[in-house]
Amino acid sequence: IQKLTPTRRILLVAGLITPTIGVEFGDTGIRFGGIGFVLILLVLLLELKDKLTALDELAVGRAVQNALLPSANPTVSGWDVWLHTQPANEVGGDLVDYLEVRENGWGVALGDVAGKGLGAALLMAKVQATLRALAPGFSTLADLARELNHIIYRDGLRNRFVSFVYLELEAGSGGIRFVNAGHLPPILARGDVLQSMPRGAPALGILSEATYQEEEIALDTGDLFCIFSDGVTEAINGKGQFFGEARLMSLLEKHQGFSAKALGEQILSEVKAFIGDEPPSDDLSLALLKRVK
Repeated sequence: IQKLTPTRRILLVAGLITPTIGVEFGDTGIRFGGIGFVLILLVLLLELKDKLTALDELAVGRAVQNALLPSANPTVSGWDVWLHTQPANEVGGDLVDYLEVRENGWGVALGDVAGKGLGAALLMAKVQATLRALAPGFSTLADLARELNHIIYRDGLRNRFVSFVYLELEAGSGGIRFVNAGHLPPILARGDVLQSMPRGAPALGILSEATYQEEEIALDTGDLFCIFSDGVTEAINGKGQFFGEARLMSLLEKHQGFSAKALGEQILSEVKAFIGDEPPSDDLSLALLKRVK
């Protein structure tokens, strides 16, 4: 009742208290007044209409979001790159994107907007558009993240923030530069050694003057860099158990001989098998970057 508009609350109450005049439904023993029944039916029909309209709008929003997200994985010499995002609902709050920032230079981003639904999706679109506009003009990723944070804080809502990892790599080179704004630490898989990268500074939009640090690593042939959202590690099964980072690390270690795509699909398959018939608890996103030569 609390979610009804004031007018509909009045109509509903009027329908419930209107004296009965003999309209009865089967053997249930429930009787409504003729006018009361009409008022209650009117409220239900109005609510149904709003629900159907909202579903149509979410479907349009999903189509727009799909158009904004990359339709294919980037082709970068010396690298095998696989990107994936899967919303828990009609629209998602995760950002997965790539862009060419200069000749032979590529940027890859994975972010997670706090919350779900249309509000999170709209903020995700803003972050994506802002990143695409700013990234080619910044030589240091720390400065880029600081400017992104300034804009998201200035224009955003105080209860909305964005955890975010952005990296840049060069075609034909094994070097990666990245910055982490409050996101889950990426994982570097190197043979049988798996290492969590730094978590970094606060998420975008929390503090007006946050500072960020650029990190740099070099990958050898066969090494893998994995960025993931909490839709992977915090996937929940029917027993209330989380998929967990340990399971993810085990998959990365066991399947390093796989291509980035094959490994990504294996992770998705394992998560799906783990949660079984449970609905996804959060948007799930992955970015896998494997050095191939």
